[in-house]
Amino acid sequence: MAEQQQWLAAKQYETYGLTLASDTEAYGGHLGRARELAKRAAASAIRADSKETAAIFQTNAALEQVAYGNRAEARQWAAEALKLAPKSQAVESEAALAFSMVGDTARAQSLEQDLNERFPLDTQIQSLWLPAIRAQLALDKKNPSAALNALQAASAIELANNPFAGNISCLYHVYVRGEAYLAAGQGDAAAAEFQKILDHGGIVWNCWTGALARLGVARANAMQAKTLQGADADAARVRALAVYKDFFTLWKDADPDIPILQQAKAEYEKLH
Repeated sequence: MAEQQQWLAAKQYETYGLTLASDTEAYGGHLGRARELAKRAAASAIRADSKETAAIFQTNAALEQVAYGNRAEARQWAAEALKLAPKSQAVESEAALAFSMVGDTARAQSLEQDLNERFPLDTQIQSLWLPAIRAQLALDKKNPSAALNALQAASAIELANNPFAGNISCLYHVYVRGEAYLAAGQGDAAAAEFQKILDHGGIVWNCWTGALARLGVARANAMQAKTLQGADADAARVRALAVYKDFFTLWKDADPDIPILQQAKAEYEKLH
């Protein structure tokens, strides 16, 4: 990765190289290094007089932090991004999703309403971002059925390109749908959604959703192990253990204090 960063810097793409490296570190569970690289990427963008780009890097970091369990830090990243680029479509979209995942309903709803009013004909906003934000808000209210209903709008174009992402798409809406199925107790459907992310690595690249989709599949199978009976339950348990191991292999040298990693280890031990 260092060699690629040097090449990008030589071609005056230092900012992109830094954010690409940050995402890669986060994908592998190296959240401390990812944090520092994200700060450097944002600072590089500001030096290049691109506050919006810097703010996008900050909201991306916010999403990574909240997904991994660091809610307070995620809220701070998102708030700082909005100060830099308060009317950016990209920043508002990612910040709204981050705030909804944090559980800051008021700020998420305010941004969701603003996006809806300002971009009523924008396909990406109306069919991908707003459904994901609304679904996460519904999950915050313990209403997985409403979350799944909100995400129906994303089905037709769910593999579409995200115009302000470094990769093609993190498939946030697919990830949230997987979480909604888990909350609804539908392990089989949840596994299918998380597997969809894993099956589209060429779209997701090094986004955190690709790493945590493994954990999602493991949790979905663990749920099935509890709800099924006999040989079917045993098979689901075996699948769950195998995918947990796959996740731990990916994060074999991850920062040990990441909340979601600690949760995953506790879940794995209970399956034994």
